[in-house]
This record gives sequence, structure tokens and C-alpha cells, in this order.
Amino acid sequence: MKKIDLSGKWEFCLDSEKEGIEKNYCQQKFQDYIELPATVSTARKGVPSKEEHEGFLTDPYSFEGYTWYTRMVELSTEEEKEYFLVLERTRISHVWLNEQYIGSNTSLCTSHRYQLTPYVKQKNWLTIMIDNTSYPVKGGHMTSPDTQTNWNGITGKLYIEECSKSYLTKVRIYPNAKESLIEVKVTLNGSEKERLEVWVSDEEHSFPIEEYMLQGGENTVRYYMGHKAKTWSEHTPNLYQLHMGFYKEDKMEKESWQYTFGLRDFKATGKYFEINGVRTFLRGKHDGLLFPLTGHAPTDLESWIKVLETAKQYGINHYRFHTCCPTEAAFEAADMLGIYMEPELPFWGTVTEEGQENHDEKGQQYLIEEGFRILDEFGNHPSFVMMSMGNELWGSKERLNQILGEYRNYDARHLYTQGSNNFQFVPCILDNEDFFCGVRFSKDRLLRGSYAMCDAPQGHIQTMAPDLRYNYDQMIRPAEAQGEIAQGGEITIQYGTGTKSVKMDTSMEMIPEVPVVSHEIGQYAMFPDFSEIPKYSGVLKARNFEIFQKRLEAAGMLSMADSFFRASGKLAVDCYKAELETAFRSNELAGFQILDLQDFTGQGTAIIGILNALMESKGLVLPGEWRQFCSDRVILLELPKLVFTAGEIINVGVKLSAFGLKPVVSPEVSIIVRDQNKVLLSEKRKMTNGYHNGVYQLEDVSIAFPERNVPEKLVITAEIVGTDIKNSYTVWIYPKCKQEKWQEDFVVTESIQEACESLRLGKKVLLYPESLNEDNSIKGTYCTDFWCYPMFRTISESMGKAVPIGTLGLLIEDKHPVFKYFPTESYTTAQWYDFVSNSRAFILDKCDLKPIVWSIDNFERNHKLGNIFEVEAGKGKLLVCTSDLRRLSDSNPSKWLEYSMHRYICSDKFKPSYHMEIEELEQIFRI
Repeated sequence: MKKIDLSGKWEFCLDSEKEGIEKNYCQQKFQDYIELPATVSTARKGVPSKEEHEGFLTDPYSFEGYTWYTRMVELSTEEEKEYFLVLERTRISHVWLNEQYIGSNTSLCTSHRYQLTPYVKQKNWLTIMIDNTSYPVKGGHMTSPDTQTNWNGITGKLYIEECSKSYLTKVRIYPNAKESLIEVKVTLNGSEKERLEVWVSDEEHSFPIEEYMLQGGENTVRYYMGHKAKTWSEHTPNLYQLHMGFYKEDKMEKESWQYTFGLRDFKATGKYFEINGVRTFLRGKHDGLLFPLTGHAPTDLESWIKVLETAKQYGINHYRFHTCCPTEAAFEAADMLGIYMEPELPFWGTVTEEGQENHDEKGQQYLIEEGFRILDEFGNHPSFVMMSMGNELWGSKERLNQILGEYRNYDARHLYTQGSNNFQFVPCILDNEDFFCGVRFSKDRLLRGSYAMCDAPQGHIQTMAPDLRYNYDQMIRPAEAQGEIAQGGEITIQYGTGTKSVKMDTSMEMIPEVPVVSHEIGQYAMFPDFSEIPKYSGVLKARNFEIFQKRLEAAGMLSMADSFFRASGKLAVDCYKAELETAFRSNELAGFQILDLQDFTGQGTAIIGILNALMESKGLVLPGEWRQFCSDRVILLELPKLVFTAGEIINVGVKLSAFGLKPVVSPEVSIIVRDQNKVLLSEKRKMTNGYHNGVYQLEDVSIAFPERNVPEKLVITAEIVGTDIKNSYTVWIYPKCKQEKWQEDFVVTESIQEACESLRLGKKVLLYPESLNEDNSIKGTYCTDFWCYPMFRTISESMGKAVPIGTLGLLIEDKHPVFKYFPTESYTTAQWYDFVSNSRAFILDKCDLKPIVWSIDNFERNHKLGNIFEVEAGKGKLLVCTSDLRRLSDSNPSKWLEYSMHRYICSDKFKPSYHMEIEELEQIFRI
């Protein structure tokens, strides 16, 4: 088989008015040129726009309409030849050869293939028109401006395939790892029979050649590889090449084909996934094909290896593609690296049956066919283990089940699910699906730690003080079912970036009998890193970041941008750690899909990644640090809290999530408590068992925290001696707070009037303002915002529900003398939980002072929010704290913060650098 490369120079024309068919552009030559493969945007065709998009990245050369390409192609006119035009990845295509219309192809996810043979001459004018406006369906993230954009062009391989009249199609390789054989289904075209030679090779050797006689149409051949054949998995991504060729006795030549495959059996067995008979756990990430430099998914292997290797450095072994399917190179890279891939149909909507309201038979049939095309084109890749019908679907369960059954009957090599988070509040498990992917089983049976306010109740990481014992086992398979959970009727739900009304059927409490994967976990927002802006040097420009930067500058806080980013980012990392460890502690969970390792620069601009949108580190956490709590082997301490009393003795559970290549045999568990570099406690426990492919409860450990006179930060490290299995936890210990009687040299009050009167007299004042309300302050919350404030603010408002708080944690001037007796980091940590949960952050937009403790606001609102700040006013000095610590008598950290503030006020260090007049102070506190 010969490939005639068509990459290079083509005549080119933009057709924004879509008049080219009517005006016979296929018969014309064009004045412009383009180098293919390319998109309009990568080639910078047309007039660049100065438009600025706030909710997603901006493509200055965005184009919607028709694009036309034409060139001369010389081909042989031998009768024994067949010719096929192949476009690897494009939009809706139309093809003409010598002004003869060949046809069209609408696939968004697979290559376009056209048979040219009947129209071939020696010299041929080949014309291609690409349309990115007439899709049968919206296309999910295949066409969304939120991700790879609705680009127009032709990417990847572009060639004419020249082969003999007898050729093979629909080659499907069915591996059987247990029996070390493959079953190959092939369709013979153009001949009644052919003798086929089949052999297998890898980098080391070739297996014997076997001969088979094929008949016209579909055939099945079996090839036994023997007991020495190596299997494929995330740990052992062993690949083989399948070679097939026709042997022509008269000409002594071969027509040959080659396919990559791996021996693997990926199955759902009970409540777990298994790879080659061994239980595994999916550590997944979401991917929407966001590639800012090109505006489209790469088609070269090198780019995908770089991306997937980065994900693997952070412990990822699974990719879920949100309403999209990656290119061939992505599967090839995943094959090589050992990553489990789950493409998804490009659909985010409602599936209906004929006769139902708003039934779109054409669009629905297109999606079904697109699924079969995906299976045919990518199904041989060992990394392709799962497939989803779409994202957050609604509609007919019966129709979804029928479609699933058709796919399973057609290709049993993969596991199937009805979709990701379908029927959100009242999920179901269909007869034909192999696993469940969602966020809850009922309103209160939650499978992740964070939710939008409009999808309340929120998760445990948003609503509880840090607790490292929590897991989802009881949520997934409760000991006792609760009976009926929802009444029929219509409700309004969050749907994409908006809302919709859906009908809910009465449902019973569901106990899943298939593996459960938690959907889109995480989504912990942080402040943008504006230093990234110059990195968007390709197709997509970060004009949304530029808008946010200008807003912050207008608010007078541009100098704080980097501090806001780092403090909010550190809190987000801690939230992700808590989220992931909850998953690893959950024996009933089969995997998770995080959203996301990288930022999602669409849907309002969601800065939720520890990596930026280019898959580069933000400097918030090293890969090795992240793998401590996201890897195939994770040791976990079950701590009831992260703030303790000095001298307190606690019993700590130790768990091991072990899904590595080899068992952890007779491990020696080491627990060390450190004060900086000083070891305060060290204990080792020798276990006698082997631990492999499961979540195990090891022996508990007793930890006695030291007696101390002042608060202190400690680090607890747990590790398996002699391995890289290690994890660490920062805890805070507080002695009982000293009760001292303070001299009458400062005033403590809730009244701004009393504070101002005292300041006029030259007194020192500690103010716990009582007049904080919805107009002058923002409610305190420990956890950072979910996804992004602008998107969920509008959704909540349209649903008549509470708007998100929208803050991104605290920024703390940790070296300030007010914290002499209250050690702290520069960002939110556990000892601030009581404080921030009982506070309101005061809006200080009208003054230039810098708070000692800020609440970091989101990039839309940009309030200057102060929780603790100080000023010199009149003849006096004022320290303001927006959490009344006097009322938090049960909180030892809060009492110590109060003590530290009192000592500070009484010291000569109390010298506020910002001065305002009493009248100005009265003004900023005025309602």
C-alpha cells in the first residue's frame, strides 16, 4: 500500500458567505495559498479581530463558514489500482475530483475517507471544501470556543492511499491476554478470496508466520502467540505489531498492513475494574482538548507524549475526554505510556425516542454512527478501554440502554457507560452499562468533596473542618437503603453553562453493582497568574487574563496579583490533597476523574489547575509531592483533625492504597513527628502480610503530641521504609490559652462609634465590628471557590438560589508581629478554620490600606477584603478583626489569636503605617 502525501501548498479561498457551491468554486482557481495541514487560525488567514472574550481564550483569526482548497494531483490510471483520499482530522468536508462531486463526510472525531477510483485521470484537480457551521449536533468540546475552538481547516495526515483492487478494511484485533492469542476480524474487498499471511513482532523478535485463506466479506482469524507473550497495562505497556499481507504468487509481491496492539483484558468484575485479571484503580483526569498554542488537538505523537508524560508524572493513569475524542496520536502515546483512555461522544444534551417532544432523529443517528466510527478507527489501541455516550445527559433511559447494547454487541473490547453524570440528581444504572460515572446517588449521597452552590448540598471539604478519616464507602453502598428518594415532577438544574427544566421520575435508593467512578472531582479555583499571559504566543490569546488584570489594576491591587495567586493556589493544593485522599481511602470506589490537573480557560475562565492550560507547572507543588497522595501506592493517615491540644494523645488509623506492579510485602511503617528538622516522635511497625490491589487498614498508631507553652506547627510523616511510599501532613498544636488580665490601656468594642470616640482620645482600640452585613462585607468560608465565580453566579441567580461566596482563601502577612504567639503560613491552613467560618470580610475598596489578613476575592468582583487590618486614626491606633474571637471560647486557635493580638496591642510594635482621619474611618464603616 502506497501513500501519496498531499501536505504542502494548496490554492485557498475563504468563503464566509457560503456561496461557493452555488458559484461553482470547484471549477475555479484561487488567488491565495495555504500550507496544509493547517487551520485558518494557524495560517493566520483573514483579518485579525481585536475582540476580547472574557469567558474563554480569544482566537483573533476565528472564522466560520466555508474554506476551499484545490491543487493538481498526478495519479496512475492503471486498472489494478484503487485510490482513497484520507483527511485525518477536519470538520464537515466536501470533495470534488475533476469538477466531479465525490461526496461529503460529517465526522468530527474520525478521519474522512473518500474513494476516488472511478473519477481518476492522470492529472487531477482535487478540490476540498470544509464547513464548520452545518454540524448535525453542537459537537461538545470538539467545536467549543471554551476548548479547542470551532476551528476550520484540515489537520494531521493528508494523503491519497494507493492500493490494489484487493484490500482489507475494518481490521479489528480482539486480544485475549489469558490465552495469549488474538482474534482478528477483517473484511476482504475487491476479491472473492485471498491468501493472507499473518505474523506478530515486537522490538525483540518476530512470532511465526501463519497463513489463512480469506473469503470476500468479513473473516475471522485466530493467532496464538504462546505463553511467553507479554501483557499490556499501565505498569507494563508492552506493544506488538500485527503484520498482514497478501501473497501474490505470479508477481511475488505483497500488499501489506500493520497495526499496533497490546495483549490486555480490561474488565469490570463486580464493583472493581481489572486489568489482566488484577484489580486496578483509575486515577483519572478530565480533558477537553484544550491546546492554546494551536487552537486544535495535536496530531503528532511527540506533542501527545509530552502531555501524557506530564500527567503521568502527577500520578495519572486514566484520561476521560469530555464530549470529545482525541486524535490517533493520543492513543498511540497512551499505548506507549500505559494510560487508560475513555473517549466520549461529542454530545451534551437530551436523548429522546421517536414521538417524544423535540426529538432530533437526524442528530441522534449521527451521534450513534459517530460512536461506531470511533470504535472502528481507534478500537485496536490497547489504551482505548472505555467509552461514554456523552456528558450529563438526560432523556430516555430506554433509548440510551438500547444504544449501549448496540455498541457492546458490535465491539466487546471496551467497557461502556451511558454517560458522565447522567440524570444528575436521580441517577440510574442501565442494564447494558459496565460502570457508573457520577457525583451522587441521591441528594445527600455525595461522591466528591466539592459542589456548586446551585447543586447543594455542598461537599465535605467545603462544609467541614479538615477531617482525614472521611471516605465514600457508606455513600456508595450504604448498609441500609433509605427507600424512595425523589418524587416525580419538574425541577430546574444547572446544565452546562446555564440551566434547564427536566422531569424527574420517582426513584428508589440505588445500590450500585458495577464499578463506581467519581466524576469531575476537585474544581478548586485560584487567582490567575498574570505572568502566564506572554506564554499564549500561538493561536489563542489570553485576552480574558488581560481583562482580569486591568480590573485588578483599576481596583488598586495589581501589586497583590502574585501574592493572591500563590496564597489561593496553596489552599487549592491542600483542598485537592484532601479530595484525592478521600478517594484513596474509599474501598467501594473504583476510580476518580479529577477536573483538572490543568486550568480550563473557558466556561467563564476556570483557573482550577495546579498546571496552567499549557500543562506547565505553576510552581505550587512538585510532581513528587503531588504523587505522595496521587499514585498507584499511597499511604494515608486517618487523622480526626489537623489542630490538636498540646499533650493530646490520639489514635491514628493507617491505610495503604496499593495498586502497584508488585505487592507491598511485610512492610515496615514509619511514623515520624517533626518540629522543623527536630524529631519529636518516631515509631515503626512491622507488618507481616502482603498488600496488593486493594485498600488496606494497617495497624493503628498512637501519637502523643508534645507539651508546649506556645502554639507550634508540626509535620507528621508516614512512609513504608525502603520504598518511595511516603506522605506528610502539617498539623498545629496549641496549649491551653493563657488567661491574663490586661491593663486598661486599650479598648475592646463592637461599636464603631465607641471606637472612634476612644481614638479621638488617643487610645488603642481592638474593634470587632458589629455592623458587618451583606452590603459592606462578604461571608467568610474556609474552602476556595468552586470552578469560577462568574459562571455559577449567573446560574444561581437564574435558578433563584444562593450565590456562591466566591472568595479564594486568605492571604496572611505571616511575619507581622501580631502573629508572634500565633504561628501561621501566608495562606489558609487548618488553624484558621474557626476564625474564617465565623467572620465576614470587610470591603475596603475606598481606602488604600493593606490588610494584615485578606480574603482573596475572585477576578470578577475584585473587592479589597480585609479580615484583620490596622490604622492610625485621630490620636489613637486601631486594630480591626472581623471575627469576634471572644465568642469562640471553644476554639483554642481562636483564643490564641486573641491573646496574640492583645499582646501586640500592648507592645511597642503596634505602629500602624496607614493613617486616616476619624471622619474617613466613620465613612468606610457607614452602611
